[in-house]
Amino acid sequence: MADRIDVHHHLWRYDPEHYGWIDDRMSVLRRDYLPAEFERELKSANMTGSVVVQAQQSSEETDWLMSLASTSERVLGVVGWAPIASPDFPEILQRLCRNSKLKGLRHIVQDEPDDRFILRTDFNRGVAAMKGSGLVYEILIRERHLPFAIEFVSGHPDQVFVVDHLAKPRIREGKIDPWQAQLTELARHENVWCKLSGLVTEADWQRWRVNDLRPYFDLALDAFGPRRLMAGSDWPVCLLASSYARWWDTVHELLRELSEADRDAILGKNAVQVYRLQMPPEALPTTKDDRSTSEHFQTR
Repeated sequence: MADRIDVHHHLWRYDPEHYGWIDDRMSVLRRDYLPAEFERELKSANMTGSVVVQAQQSSEETDWLMSLASTSERVLGVVGWAPIASPDFPEILQRLCRNSKLKGLRHIVQDEPDDRFILRTDFNRGVAAMKGSGLVYEILIRERHLPFAIEFVSGHPDQVFVVDHLAKPRIREGKIDPWQAQLTELARHENVWCKLSGLVTEADWQRWRVNDLRPYFDLALDAFGPRRLMAGSDWPVCLLASSYARWWDTVHELLRELSEADRDAILGKNAVQVYRLQMPPEALPTTKDDRSTSEHFQTR
């Protein structure tokens, strides 16, 4: 079987100070989610490996994720956070790039008070400094940010971008416009890839069905094609609306009519290319005790 890569999941040692976005509706997320548990989920879904993505905006978390990835044969890459808008970013970038497990950077643009944050001069200066680093920049936005994202990527034609969660269409409301036209315009930039992830938490958490997601997937497939789409779970956030297994069953159902080559591309080959992943050996490793892999958050 071809490699299967979960291109979007998180790991954390929970504390309310650093995860304030987890509100009362999300009580299932108010605990630790660490490598041993995730690797069991990965194995149960017959996945080969993964890319872990930052969940808080701190250099400490980025360093912690890289340390976890360095001891795991299944966490193949890290998308971390760094102060991209800082004048010190070029020097910070040099240090970060010494770790081969770092594959990209992300800023939580969707939560910025200024919807035009992604167009700020200082932020764009930092993104321009990433040129030649080999790192991906991941775009985390909501539908309303798409016009600014289109302008943003236009200014960086040599940078590889990955859009998280299909830019969060309003699935719960059954709305497809203006998301449809704007995502299609964004996809015209051939240096932009897109993640099939995070959809179930944009739908009705209790009542969603595959057919609720299908119009959004079909549009993304038309826009990006099978060579610029990748699939991720958004675990553990997906647990608000779906088990890990149900999400991957859903992905396979959405991809069912595609050719084997196109399915393999979306489920793994594109990720290996975009993130320059080194694939693990066939056998799953023995996972270390979580307590030994999370010292940083115990001592913060």
